[in-house]
Amino acid sequence: MSPSLESAAETVAAQIRRQEYVEVFTHHDADGISAGSILCHAMLRAGIRFRLRVRQDVNTSDLSGESAYLLCDIGAGMTDLPKTTMVVDHHLPLFDGEFHVNPRLAGIDGDRELSASGTAYYVAQQLGDNRDLAGLVIPGIIGDGQAIAGKNLEIFNEAIANGIIVPDRGLTLPGRDMIERWYTATHPYLDGISGAEQVVTDFIDQSRDPAKAEEPLRLDALVSRVVLEAAPKTTLTSLQGIWGDTFHLQREVIEDAHAFTAVIDACGKTGNGDIGATLCLRSSHDIDRAWEITRQHRIRVIEAVKSAHPYEGVAGVYEVKDASVPSDVADILSRDLLAAGPVLVYAKSGSACRISVRSPAGSTLELGPKVRELAAACGGSGGGHNLRAGATIPCDSLGAFAKGWQEAIA
Repeated sequence: MSPSLESAAETVAAQIRRQEYVEVFTHHDADGISAGSILCHAMLRAGIRFRLRVRQDVNTSDLSGESAYLLCDIGAGMTDLPKTTMVVDHHLPLFDGEFHVNPRLAGIDGDRELSASGTAYYVAQQLGDNRDLAGLVIPGIIGDGQAIAGKNLEIFNEAIANGIIVPDRGLTLPGRDMIERWYTATHPYLDGISGAEQVVTDFIDQSRDPAKAEEPLRLDALVSRVVLEAAPKTTLTSLQGIWGDTFHLQREVIEDAHAFTAVIDACGKTGNGDIGATLCLRSSHDIDRAWEITRQHRIRVIEAVKSAHPYEGVAGVYEVKDASVPSDVADILSRDLLAAGPVLVYAKSGSACRISVRSPAGSTLELGPKVRELAAACGGSGGGHNLRAGATIPCDSLGAFAKGWQEAIA
C-alpha cells in the first residue's frame, strides 16, 4: 500500500533535517522555482545550509558528490538516480527511492490537483510552521494550468483563512501598465493583439471619451474591442480567460499572482533562474530587471508563434528557432489557437533538440509515457504529464521521433 502524501512528506522532511547542507536542483519553470524556493525558505528557517540551482534538466552526473541532493519538480521520471536522492515532484513517477514525495503515489491527480510547489509546501509544513509560504504555491498552480481543487483547494482555503492570499476578480494579464498587459499577452495569446503594440494603444485611446481628457479608461469597451479582434482565430476558452479569478499574494514581492507567475517563469526559461528564485525568496532588489526579462521573453514567444515553421510531412509539428520558447509556444498552439489535435514544438540547441508536446483540453492521449518511450528509442530522455510532456534528443534523431509521434497520435 502506498504511503499517504503527508506520510511521504514527513519521510522526506525527516531526511532533510538530518542534513547540515543540501544541494537543491529545481526545474526552470514557475512551478519548479516556486517549489525549490519554498523548501529553501523552510531549510533556512530550520538552520540547514543549501545551494539552489535552477535547471532545465538534471543528469545523474550532477549528483556525483557526497552531498545530500534534493530535486524539485524534476527527478520523478528518472530511474537511475542514487537511492538516497530526495525528490519532491508531481510528474509521472518512475524513481523508486525511499525519499520521494509525489501526489501520484498517493492516488492524487498530479496534473490538476497538486503541483510540485504544492507538494513542496506539504514537506515545508513538516519542517516547521511555514504557512506564510502558501502564496508561493499559486505560481505553480497557474504556471502548470492546474485547478483550485483537491489538495490545491485545501492549501488555498487555509491561506485565505490566514490572510496569506486574498481572492479577487479582474484582468488576468500580467504587465506593468495597461499597454504592456495586452501587447505581451501569451497566457492567453490573443491573435491580432499579442505583439501588436500600436493596435493596443489605439484600442486604449478609443476606449476613452475624447471630449474628456481625464476620463478613465472604460475597461468594458477595451475588452470588447480586443475580443472582436481576436475572436476569429482564438479559442472561446482563451477569450474567456482574459477576465477571471485573480489572487493578491500578501507576502510576496509581486502581489498579483498572474504577474508573479509570468516573471518567475520568464526568468527561469531565459537562464535567469537565480533572479526568479531571489524574488521567491522575497528580495525585490532585481525586480525591475526581472520585469524587463519578462517583457522581452514574452515578445520572443509571440514572434516564435507567428514564425513557427511546420515540419514537412507530419501534421501538428512545428520548429521554432529560440530554444527557450518551445514549451510556451506549444501551450499557445494547443490552448489558445484552434488546434485540431496534439501539438509538438521543437528547437535545436547545438546538437540537442528540445521538444515540447501538448494535447488540447479533453484529449485522452497519455503523452508522458509515449514521449519517454520515443525519446529513449532516439537516444534521449523525456516524459512529463499526460497532457503536457517534453524531451531532449539528438538532432539527428528528429526524423525518427517525428515518425513515431505521428504513429502515436494517429
